[in-house]
Amino acid sequence: MSENILSDKTRSLIAVGASISANCQPCLKNHVAKALENGAAKEEIVEAIEVGKAVRTGAAGSMDELVAEIESDQQNTCSILGDSCKCCCN
Repeated sequence: MSENILSDKTRSLIAVGASISANCQPCLKNHVAKALENGAAKEEIVEAIEVGKAVRTGAAGSMDELVAEIESDQQNTCSILGDSCKCCCN
């Protein structure tokens, strides 16, 4: 494996944001503590949290749109999902 290019602090901040987008509370607690250990300032952690929240919100919005589409046209669920449909059609 190659050497890490990102600093430990940067990697910890990325993990903070990823924890939020994954909705993992134990992960968030762990990664915030690790970010502080790696020298992240509170303001940097807050910014990483905001980025994670934005990603989570965007992903949730896309999921909500797909769910609404499926709910509104239950007869054509497989045509909406396309190749990813593994239910009644395959």
